[in-house]
Amino acid sequence: MTTRQDLYSLARHTREAASLFVKDIGNGLLVVSHNTLALVGLAVVSVLLVFTSQAGLREKVESATLGWLSARHEARAEAEGNTLLAAAEPDAIARATATDPKELSRQQAAVAHWLARRYSVAPEPISRLVQEAWSVGQRAKVEPTLILAIMAIESRFNPFAQSAVGAQGLMQVMTRVHDDKYEAFGGTLAAFDPVTNLRVGVQVLKECIQRAGSLEEGLRYYVGAANLPEDTGYTARVLAEHDLLKAVAAGRTVPATTTVRPLREAASSPSGESAQVALLR
Repeated sequence: MTTRQDLYSLARHTREAASLFVKDIGNGLLVVSHNTLALVGLAVVSVLLVFTSQAGLREKVESATLGWLSARHEARAEAEGNTLLAAAEPDAIARATATDPKELSRQQAAVAHWLARRYSVAPEPISRLVQEAWSVGQRAKVEPTLILAIMAIESRFNPFAQSAVGAQGLMQVMTRVHDDKYEAFGGTLAAFDPVTNLRVGVQVLKECIQRAGSLEEGLRYYVGAANLPEDTGYTARVLAEHDLLKAVAAGRTVPATTTVRPLREAASSPSGESAQVALLR
């Protein structure tokens, strides 16, 4: 027969066993969690060590992440009607042919502002061309104001101008004739890059002057009138513009009139060939 004392003893043993069971489970969970945290920490350290030792992998992951975020941002903006963001190109400014006139010397800035007023063009791209004319002119031993005068008469500073006989760009170079000169700039499409066209044009002008023996005759060669009885006033207009530009560069006040016209009709000989072609013979 079970006594009350036996019941108390059984209850006490049951409680002790349950307490021990709970304690064992708690200790086990604590050990498991410690081991899990240790494994997670070890994994994090391993990943960091891999990323630190492999710069290429780190850059790829960063690039992929940034690309994904950028794509998400663009998609959201386009959904809101902003199509410009998807076509954004922060490096586009590197293609711009433009210079702040404040970066020029006083002489160059005076010429740039005068040309901008005279030909109704922005001062920033003109400033870049003036800057380049001074740089190339010094190397080629050609007066920069002469280079600018030729651009004014030939194209009125339109970098996309083209004549009936195929002269192209600012200085109206015969691209198909001087295609070899454009090889150093990536091909003949560079004829429509203002700075490249200027550089090639100056080389052609220098060759014309050297072949003709004088500036005046060199200009006749340049315009394609070397074998013609007259050049329809081309040389006179270039030299007149040259004189105006020299006066501006010297600090004199010159009205910014707009009477100069582009000219290339005289660029063909009776056989339809330019004197720039004759330079290759």
